[in-house]
Order: sequence, then C-alpha cells, then structure tokens
Amino acid sequence: MNKVVDVNKALDVIKDGDVIAVSGFNMATTPEYLLLKLYERYRDTGHPRNLFIVTDSLPAARERALDLIAERMIKDNDFDFIRGFMITFFGVAPSLQRLVIENRVEAYSFPIGVATRWFRGVASGTPAITKVGLGTFLDPRQDGIYMNELARERRTCRVELVSIGGEEYLLYDCPKPRVGFIRGSTADEFGNLTMTDEAIYGSVLAITQAVKAQPNPGIVIAQVLYVSRFVNPRDVHVPGPLIDYVVTSPPEHHTQSASIDYDPSVCGRVVLSNACLPNDDKPGFEYVIARRVVLEFARLIERLGRPIAVNLGIGIPALAARIIRSEGVEDYIVTTVESGPWGGIALSDDDFGVAISPKAIVPMPDQFIMYEGGAIDAASLGFMQIGPSGDVNPSFLPERVTGPGGFPVIAHGSPRLYFAGAFTAGKRDIAVINGKLAIIRDGPIIKFVRKPYKVGFNAELGLKMGKEVLYITERAVFRLTSEGLVFEEYAPGVDIEKDILAKMEFKPVISRHLQPMDDVVFRDGPMGLLGIVEKAVRR
Repeated sequence: MNKVVDVNKALDVIKDGDVIAVSGFNMATTPEYLLLKLYERYRDTGHPRNLFIVTDSLPAARERALDLIAERMIKDNDFDFIRGFMITFFGVAPSLQRLVIENRVEAYSFPIGVATRWFRGVASGTPAITKVGLGTFLDPRQDGIYMNELARERRTCRVELVSIGGEEYLLYDCPKPRVGFIRGSTADEFGNLTMTDEAIYGSVLAITQAVKAQPNPGIVIAQVLYVSRFVNPRDVHVPGPLIDYVVTSPPEHHTQSASIDYDPSVCGRVVLSNACLPNDDKPGFEYVIARRVVLEFARLIERLGRPIAVNLGIGIPALAARIIRSEGVEDYIVTTVESGPWGGIALSDDDFGVAISPKAIVPMPDQFIMYEGGAIDAASLGFMQIGPSGDVNPSFLPERVTGPGGFPVIAHGSPRLYFAGAFTAGKRDIAVINGKLAIIRDGPIIKFVRKPYKVGFNAELGLKMGKEVLYITERAVFRLTSEGLVFEEYAPGVDIEKDILAKMEFKPVISRHLQPMDDVVFRDGPMGLLGIVEKAVRR
C-alpha cells in the first residue's frame, strides 16, 4: 500500500471539532506545510473549523507555522478555525500570545515534560500524574494551567490535586487526539519514517503512539522532505503501520530551525572543529553572568571529582555553551537542551532547542524523564523576578503570556539550580571596563521584588528537597537558605549600597563572608578552566 498522497487527500480526513496533536519545538520537527495547507483549506471552504490543538512544545516561531496562522486569524478577524490549544510555551510566537491575551481562543499550558508524559500516558492508557507544578502557578490552588478566561470557563484541559499514599500530586489531562501531524526527514511508500536530517527527535513517536492508542485509534499524517524506495530499518523512528498518510513538503516549510534550512552539524552528520565555531571571550555583562555560571560548574566538578551533565535554559544560560566550548571543557561539562541534544553549542532565541555539533540526541520524552528524576547534576535557568524567600518567576508578566516551557520540570528535578539573569531589566548601559563592572545607565525595572507576579520555582519546596540554589547576576550572587536569600558576592567596581541593595524591593541577608566575585570572569580571554577540571578529575 502506497501511503504517499497529495496533501489535500490527506487533509480530507480532518473533521470539524477534531483534536489534533502537532509535533514541534519552535520550528524543529514542526510540520509547517501541513498546518498552513490546513488553514488554507479553512479559508477557502470554511472547514474544518473549531479545531483543538495539543502540542509537545511550540510548533511555531515568529511569523511561522501556528504563529503565522494566528497572525492571519487576527488580520481576518475570524477565530473559528481554532477554538483552543494546549501549548507549553508561547515565547517566540507573538501572534499566538495575542490570541491568548485577547481571549480569542481557549489556551492551556502544561510544562513540556508533563506534556510529553501525557502523550505517553495516553499511549499506554495511564494518567499523567506528577509532583511537578506543586506550589507554583500550575497548582490548581493557584492559577492552574488556564492561560485565559475562556480556558477557565470551558476547562477542555484540566489539572487536579490528587493524593496517593498521603502525598500530594497533580493530575494533568487533555482530550485524546484523533489526528496527529508529525514530521520526519524521509519515508518509504509504506510510511516507515526516518528523522536522520532533523535537528531533534522531539515527541514525534510519542504523539504517534497517543493518536493510535485505544480507544478510538486516530489518523497520523507525516510531513517529509523526501520519499525513498528504501530506508535503513535502523534509521526508522516511526514504523510504517503507525502512519496513515505521507505528504512531501516544499523545503521552505521544512527547515531544521527558524533560521537554519539545513546544516549537517545540527543533525549529527558532521562535527565541526573548534576553529569553525564562533568564539567570543570578551566579557560583556551578559557573558559575565554566563561565565560565572560556568565557573560554578567547574567548582562542582572539583567537589564531585568527575565530569558533570547540566541543563542550560533559554536566554543568558544558553550562552554558557559557547563559553564551555571556548574553554575546552566540553568533555567535562556536558550540556543538555530540553529538546534532546547533549553536548555541542546550544542556539538561542527562535533557534533555541537546536545545538551545533551535539554529541548525542535523544527523544524529548526521555530527556524530560531524566530531568524530572534528577539524572543531571545541575541546571542553569533564567529568571524574570525573584522574591525574598527565593521564589522565582521565570517569565510571566500581566501583559505577556509565555507558558511554563521546560522550566518547572527542570527546576523540580535538578539537584542544583543556578538561576542566571541580569540584575535589572529595561534599557540599560552596562559594560566591563578594565576588569570591572561599569553601570553607566541602570535598567529601570527592578527584578528582586517583594512579591513575584507568578511563582515557577517554589523555594520552600526546593529547600525541603535539599536543593542547592544560587542566583547569579552580573553584579551580585545570592544563595538560597532557610533564612531566605543570602548575599554572598559582588562585582568589582560596583557600589554595594547604590548598585545592589538600593535596587531591591527587599533586604537580603548579608553573608558574614561577603566577598568580590572572582575577577577571572571579568577579564578578557579564557578563564583557564581546563587545567582546573583536569586536575579535579585525575585526583
């Protein structure tokens, strides 16, 4: 049976009101061609309509895929195509955010690892029950997963507090998808799907399994670049019997990431030498933060006496991957990105989720099981606000909807957390001059606040779990203790009272051992970490 069909024949199976599962971490594994052709069909005929989309992450980037569809929905003032969605992260999709803020569609948001767990749960007939989200905005005793009023009213997806053996857990659920849109690199005429040229595996197999599971097995449509007479059985990621239709996509709708059409170094076909990779050891203030994080990783190696595996979040933490590479310590500090890559250089912004020259790539559900179980040694995550007790708001503001992303699962599972970000926000002019921090014009927005807008990391629960937690900025480093935040380090060149304490809405505990930050992070050139970690591992 030849499963390769014209896109319109494949889309004939979509009905009004269908629940559609869609793969995609930004543009990696996003079946953009299927999404755009489906919307084109709706604009031409008025059907299918009232669709509900469930995803493993975000099948979009700015003006791409679902965000482009949202932009056109807003322009046409027609909101009948999609009635709602469960998307884990909206950060690089401004039009999708606008749909949520304006209450045009139902919007729900699971953490990414919970979404991947949910897909596998649907596939195996078991509920998604986890401790992730307890004591945070995801807890139904706070906001829950409901991103706007339509979601709170209709409750198509839900989160419930449950008790098992006297302990609290959260149960997350959504409707079972009837249709799956997935993406791979190549398929044969029987539907056997490879992902050899994709930047990640994402949750493509888990989504397929969920759609095909009993009761009421659904229909899976796969977007590929090429159809081949033969694919290597060992390269098959989704077996053909699980796929109903295969559609070939134009290359412009099948890119490895938002800005990379095809690069063999991001899918593991080649590994670039250090000479080919970008290198910037001149410490601007954001690099100072990332360098201080990497220095903490090196100190952890000294304490443990072995190499470590770490997670790097989006934003400033992702810069640490370049520093690790330029220091030559990538064999000792193995970085991971939540989408699946291990090692290499993690990219940022709309390309986040993709890494240059990774050493390994695993499916995203497996990656998050390791995060939730604490299989990594440490994580560096960004922050938007920090409260007196150490609670962290990762990205939420009243006028901004981002979703939890991978943050809650990683923060829950990692035994050590190094939150990293600028001390203030807004327009600013901060430089590193002659090994000292120069605050020429400070950001007007205070980030260390009396009460964070929403809590993504509950410090009290983190302390109960025995986590080691640092808060690293360009001018100060704080540690989480039972007394709250303890101020331990300050940058050379700053005025502690004027530049730090006066720019906080609360007064931290001042360490009796308050000291300057290590000046190595403020100097030009490498920090010399290779010798330090080699010595630590050899002893």
